[in-house]
Amino acid sequence: MSENLLEMSQGQTGLGKIEIAPEVIEVIAGIAASEVEGVSQMRGSFATGVVERLGKKNHGKGVKVELTEDGIKVDVYCLMKFGISIPTVAGKVQDNIRQALLNMTALEAEEVNVHIVGIQFDNPKQEAETEQEM
Repeated sequence: MSENLLEMSQGQTGLGKIEIAPEVIEVIAGIAASEVEGVSQMRGSFATGVVERLGKKNHGKGVKVELTEDGIKVDVYCLMKFGISIPTVAGKVQDNIRQALLNMTALEAEEVNVHIVGIQFDNPKQEAETEQEM
């Protein structure tokens, strides 16, 4: 199990060592990505959708973390809102994830890859309500 943990070497005080599980990095990256304006939702499997409907929020969904010898590789799979600039929002997602990891864990990601897996259109009910109001 210890081979899957990241060991922090910065700031050792002789009190012990600090290990961070990859699942923690997934959660940090998932929250950071979903905070960006233009990201509709994160991709998850059918099982995560069922679990979320039962009340448990999965903040690591749509994020894959790979620990390599070169460093941390983060892959983010998300749906974007219709009408936004995909390159701009994807760049903001990369910056937000990189900054959140640096602030919270003092670790730098070697790669932050953003995969756009779909576009989220406005809800047809909302469109019909706005047309009726006019």
